[in-house]
Formats: sequence, C-alpha cells, structure tokens
Amino acid sequence: MSTGSAVLIMIILAGVALFLIISAIPAIVANWQTDPQLNTGPTAGFPNFWSYVGPLIWGTLWSAAIALLFGAPVGIGIALFISHYAPRRLASILGYLVDLLAAVPSIVFGLWGIIVIRPFLLPLSDWLSANLGWIPLFGGPVTTTGSTILAGALVLAVMILPIITSISREIFLQTPRLHEEAALALGATRWEMIRLSVFPYAKSGIVSATLLGLGRALGETMAIALIISPAILVSVRLITEGQNSQTIAANIALNFPIATTLQRDALIGTGLMLFVISLAVNSIARVIVSGKRGKRKKGKTAPLTPGPLSRVPAGDFASATAIDVVSGPGRVGIIDDEGPTPEEDIEGARY
Repeated sequence: MSTGSAVLIMIILAGVALFLIISAIPAIVANWQTDPQLNTGPTAGFPNFWSYVGPLIWGTLWSAAIALLFGAPVGIGIALFISHYAPRRLASILGYLVDLLAAVPSIVFGLWGIIVIRPFLLPLSDWLSANLGWIPLFGGPVTTTGSTILAGALVLAVMILPIITSISREIFLQTPRLHEEAALALGATRWEMIRLSVFPYAKSGIVSATLLGLGRALGETMAIALIISPAILVSVRLITEGQNSQTIAANIALNFPIATTLQRDALIGTGLMLFVISLAVNSIARVIVSGKRGKRKKGKTAPLTPGPLSRVPAGDFASATAIDVVSGPGRVGIIDDEGPTPEEDIEGARY
C-alpha cells in the first residue's frame, strides 16, 4: 500500500470518528430524565447515555462471543480439511463454496434464521430448559417462537465462517513444506504432523483470523434485527424470549427511522462505541499478523515444547540441512541450513 493510500484511509477514519463524536455529544451531555425527547420512546427509562449504551455493548459482545464459540472451531476445522486432508479437486470445490458463502447478503441469512434455525431450536430449547434450567444460561421462561440470542448467534456463526476459514486455510498452506516432510519422515502420523508442525506455525494466524471473524460478528445488523426479540438489558440467558440483550447495530437499525433528533444523536453515540470496539478488535488482529511476519523474517518458529534437543539429518528431501527435533513423536523445530548455534540450542532448551 502506498503512502498516499494509507494517508487517505487515515483521513477517512478520522472524518468518520469526528462526525460520530460531534453528533453524539448532545445526547451524551443531555439530562435524560428531564429532556422530553429522551424520556419517551426507545430511550425512556434510562438516567443517562452510559446506562443506555452499556447493555447494548454487552449484547453486542455476548452474541459475538457465542457466535465465535460455535464458528471458530468449525471454520478452523474446515480450513484444516481443505488444506491437508481433502483431495485436490474436492478442496478446490470446497474452497469455492466457502468463498461463495461470503457473498450471501445478510438479509438472506436473517430469513434463513427465521425459517430454519428458529423452528429447529424450539425442541432443543424445551429440552435445555427441562434438564438444564438450573444453569443461568438456560434458565427463565422458555421461548415459544425461537426469537432467542442462541438462534441469532448460530446465524452469526455461519456468517463468520468464510472469514475464519479462508484466512486459516491460507495460513495452513504457508507452513514450510520441509517442516511437514521432516515430521512425517520421523514417523509422525498426519495428525501428529499437523499438531506439532502446522498448528505452532499458524497459531498467530489463527488468532488473527478469529479476531477478524469477531469483527464481522460485532457489526452485523439485519440478521440479528430479524431474529432476536429485542430488549435493552444485561442478560446471559440463551433460550428466553423478550429477555435477550440487543446489539448496537440492530438497535440502530430498528429505532433510527422513528427516533427524534436527540434520540438519533443517542443512536449515533452507540455507533461511536461500536466503531471504537471494531477498530480495537481489527487493530489487535493487525498487530498479531505483523508480529508473526516479523518473526518469520528472523527465521523463527513457534516455541518448542520441553525436551532435550538432538540433531537429526534431514534425509533426501533436504540435503545438507540439519533439523532440530524435540525427542518425541515427530516434533520439528527450527530449520537452519548451517545448523543451530550453541546460543540457539540454549534458547530452544528453555522452552
């Protein structure tokens, strides 16, 4: 990216942030208990802006966290299957389908959630309430329509799959071939090779992919607005109706058309909070990716697990190359054409 493009992006971000701040200030400093525009309608019953936005922030983070709990393991698993298990033709088809899933509009996911997910979860909600109702997550009156945060989170999980899967797949494919071949040559099974060679190399990439998926879940609007029965409160219940914590984006979409001037300023203020959260999540992901790139430039890999190091010749697949290996099934460490220095051996032994 050129310097001019970077400056342009920074100017745009600063302009958006400035607009949100200026628009939100009237609602932030207003007296919500006495102002006629704020003590009626969707903002009624809240003493100030922070008591209004707090439950919305919680609902946004809570629904995104549940979506991540379901979506991240599935997305990483699909990426691993495509990159290391599936035949080439099947992997190509699956990769295309995953990329195609990213192009599906949010409204389509929302309709799918209403027609398919909500009815599907009704029997499960009854079972969870009857058998696990003593757990706060499954307590409260069970839903009769399926308009729960669990349904919304499952739809969000499907929506973030393409991001997590695509990035994780590319990270897995970047694992040095010599690492994988060395592990297999030392007698490791394919799963041991993946666990001890691929995962350590791709760890930070997986984390960044997960955070980018989280950023998508945090900002999702229409799917959540269609599925969840909204309420501005702090709740951890998953299968209740009318007691679901609303998200910031869905709350803006539902209330902006009917809001008064000051209520719109309040909604813009909640948008400012979402902007800050999303920017923080994406910045963390960028820092993790940049850190990983820096380590690669220095020729380092993920830390080795504890164990004495031994020198093992690489064999036919890497002539004149020495590989540091931890004693154990297929653990591959640093690859270095000239062999490790004593300082590197000591550093590896510390792990």
